[in-house]
Amino acid sequence: MQTGLLHLHSFLRWAIVLLFLVAIFKSLGAGNKPFTKGHATAGLLLMICCDVNLLIGLVQWFTGTFGLKLFQQMPMGDIMKAPVYRFFAVEHLLGMLIAIALVHVGKSFAKKNIPDATKHRKTVLFYAIAFIIMLASIPWPFREVGQGRGWF
Repeated sequence: MQTGLLHLHSFLRWAIVLLFLVAIFKSLGAGNKPFTKGHATAGLLLMICCDVNLLIGLVQWFTGTFGLKLFQQMPMGDIMKAPVYRFFAVEHLLGMLIAIALVHVGKSFAKKNIPDATKHRKTVLFYAIAFIIMLASIPWPFREVGQGRGWF
């Protein structure tokens, strides 16, 4: 089950990256044009994928070897000294939670009764910041914490 969840979690990463790019560039290129249903749908799909991936990640954190079980087996000082353990037990979780909260804030601006240009600016700002934080919190294969992990 853990392997299947890990593959699903990794696959959804690519859907989220794609949806981030769509949502950001859709609003970035809009300028003073109306905030359309397409803009709202891109943000909604992004938020849904992020939330589903968060739930899958939380299941992994509570049942897998690099989350709660790690805290129960090792003292916090030892976890914080080991870069891989620290990343999966603390940094990845916190970075993703912050990024998903920013996605929700960005999506909330799309619902407000404010000028369309402001909606576009606010959603781009929050989605872009969330995207950067999310990219930094992913265990890419070229990073020390992602060594031996594939792109999927």
